[in-house]
Amino acid sequence: MGQVTNNSELKNIVGNIVKDMPSVQSVYFVGCGASRSDLYPAFYFLNREAKRIRTSIHTAREFNLATPTAVNETAVVITCSLSGNTPETAEATKTAKEHGARVIAVTHGAGSDITKGADAVVIFDWSENYSSKQDKMMKVILLAAEILNQSEGYENYGKLYSSSEKIYPAIDEAVRHVGPEAEKFAREYKDAPIVYVTSSGAMQELAWSFSSCLMMEMQWIPASTFNDGDFFHGPFEMVEKNVPYLLFMNDGSTRPMDARAMTFMQRFDALTTVVDAKDYGLAGIVEKEVLDYFNPVLLGAVIRVYAEHIAALRSHPLTKRRYMWKLDY
Repeated sequence: MGQVTNNSELKNIVGNIVKDMPSVQSVYFVGCGASRSDLYPAFYFLNREAKRIRTSIHTAREFNLATPTAVNETAVVITCSLSGNTPETAEATKTAKEHGARVIAVTHGAGSDITKGADAVVIFDWSENYSSKQDKMMKVILLAAEILNQSEGYENYGKLYSSSEKIYPAIDEAVRHVGPEAEKFAREYKDAPIVYVTSSGAMQELAWSFSSCLMMEMQWIPASTFNDGDFFHGPFEMVEKNVPYLLFMNDGSTRPMDARAMTFMQRFDALTTVVDAKDYGLAGIVEKEVLDYFNPVLLGAVIRVYAEHIAALRSHPLTKRRYMWKLDY
């Protein structure tokens, strides 16, 4: 079992896995909660760029209970857990191996449960600076790019890698300037009866993670998430004056969807907070051909600052729980 920590080593890890496979026909991304949402940008990338490989993303428990038929010797399964000891995700590594798939376990916990039986292990950083907390997401995107490039070729492979080298310092620079906006958001939303969170593209599951994990799990604030593509197919009926909306605006292909939703919210004087990748100069940092995939890498750090300000004003640490880690469930 190979284990790597540096992005430059991912090429060899993937090469060692795919060389003995008859072909890579499918790639599955499996995790729980925030780790699953951090897998989404890689799924989004592969789903959009692959010509032959099929891909899907699953919550770990459902993957174990209703394992896709195509999880076999032609499949690569990427399992992910921060601690590496999430029971359902550790079981997913085992499930995938039992079905003949190759497994890459992605975790911060070397030697943890998720790694047992895996064909390769990728260790991501998780130190105090904000860019390190985006290392998980970035490494999985690069894993997907390696699988694609080595299986069927990817013309923007070099641009993706060069952009990944620039994004880490850009993240830390972005969060240095977000404090005033995050403080304003926290004061306005800390006692909100509900927060509606919306986005599109590769950012979509980070919007879900903000509402489900940072708001509901870590702050006990009711929240709801939807894709801007569905906004005008139901959710926009909830828009009225002083209803709080948080919009994560992409720079790239799906930006017109985000802009259309924003215009409607503002039209009816909803309390609309926009966190825009353009405000942090994303297009000047990464290559335009891969711009879409870096929105969540950058904004994922920015929105964590927003949650931290809410936690501080409410005297409710992000580590505080009512049930998690305290009950059997």
